[in-house]
Amino acid sequence: MDFFGAYTPSHLTFLLEGFWVTLQVAFLSIVLSFSVAIVVGVLRYAKIPGVSHVLGTIVELVRNLPLLLIIFFTYFALPEVGIKLDKFWAAVLALVIFEAAMLSEIVRSGLNSVEKGQIEAARSSGLNYVQTLWNVVLPQALRRMVPPIVSQFISLLKDTSLAVVIALPELMNHAQIINGRNVNYVIPTFLMVAVMYFIVNYALSVVSKRLENKHA
Repeated sequence: MDFFGAYTPSHLTFLLEGFWVTLQVAFLSIVLSFSVAIVVGVLRYAKIPGVSHVLGTIVELVRNLPLLLIIFFTYFALPEVGIKLDKFWAAVLALVIFEAAMLSEIVRSGLNSVEKGQIEAARSSGLNYVQTLWNVVLPQALRRMVPPIVSQFISLLKDTSLAVVIALPELMNHAQIINGRNVNYVIPTFLMVAVMYFIVNYALSVVSKRLENKHA
């Protein structure tokens, strides 16, 4: 093991550049997948004839596919039908598809957890279905969804490492490049990668616990 050689300023800068790409992919994927999940979760909760069933089938299909396969599909298969994405957006699209399916189930479960009595009370007070959903059901459900949603966001951040298979210049890709220069850099480099992932994921966990305690 060569910690001094592995932790040169140039190597650390190179890892940070890769980590910055990881964070960008994760941030965009979180925002987009959560937006899609809210829509899908609400539509499934509303049990709209036909729509709810189709969305449920798609969600179950995606949830039971490996993320790695979806990454290969967005980067290698989509160009065959005329949709060519660069490595960055192929990774984002794959993560959004996969995570939106996962998050939509959390959203639907959260909505279903709101007591029927509150919904009936809101409707009897004059609110229509959409107003009840927006003003009564969704706010309560979101508070209950915080822990599992943040947990899924943490998984998403870790899942960005799978984009190494399409040579996206993210953290794991840069770590592999450094390791390729000297076998003695492997352990020190992966330790530093672990520290970087841990810092961000632990911060998300702390935020989740504070939000959970705040709304307890």
